[in-house]
Amino acid sequence: MTNLVAELHDAEVEIAGERVLLMQERALFWPSRSTLLVADPHFGKAATFRAGGIFVPRGTTTSALARLSAALDRTRATRLVFLGDLLHAREGRSPETLRVVAEWRAARQPLEVVLVRGNHDRRAGDPPPALGIACTDPPLVDGVFAFAHHPKPIPNHYALAGHIHPAVRLRGSGRQSERLACFWLRPAYAVLPAFGDFTGLGDVDVSADDRVFAVAGNTVIETHA
Repeated sequence: MTNLVAELHDAEVEIAGERVLLMQERALFWPSRSTLLVADPHFGKAATFRAGGIFVPRGTTTSALARLSAALDRTRATRLVFLGDLLHAREGRSPETLRVVAEWRAARQPLEVVLVRGNHDRRAGDPPPALGIACTDPPLVDGVFAFAHHPKPIPNHYALAGHIHPAVRLRGSGRQSERLACFWLRPAYAVLPAFGDFTGLGDVDVSADDRVFAVAGNTVIETHA
């Protein structure tokens, strides 16, 4: 069972000797490199469902980009790194989705943006060159960190990844409980929560050496097993 032990807006932690912020926007900020990292935005997922004849609400990409802008404005990051699965599928590359992303990108031209490709990026294809997003296969090494999509140890570096959309269940003093997206910090790698609003969650199997931080509304909450 998981219990709440601390509450704050952003969680400041040390990973591999570096200070980072685990942010309520479901992003990680690395101040010494002025770098914001997000995993699994899955832009265009709702459009993919609509293309398959399944009705889902519009506006999920716009909402996620607004949250991303808030995180960038709060941190004043000069570099943004997507840890895979930027676009959900080729069917999701609708004119509307690409227009919304292009307008967001045009408003942030000085920002360096990098995509570390994930499994969905291989199917969806790289974003259009006009968006000015540099694309690379994992891992992308920067100092003590290695940026990746699939969470696994990378020799001589601490890996920051996504892919599994980690979640943890918080339980109250009664019988109530809530399943929340989380940051999962392990000895050799950390898994960021899925940034996209229209994504599933995968429960994590927490061991004694792990730390878990749940995203509960506007706060980041450290939990323990």
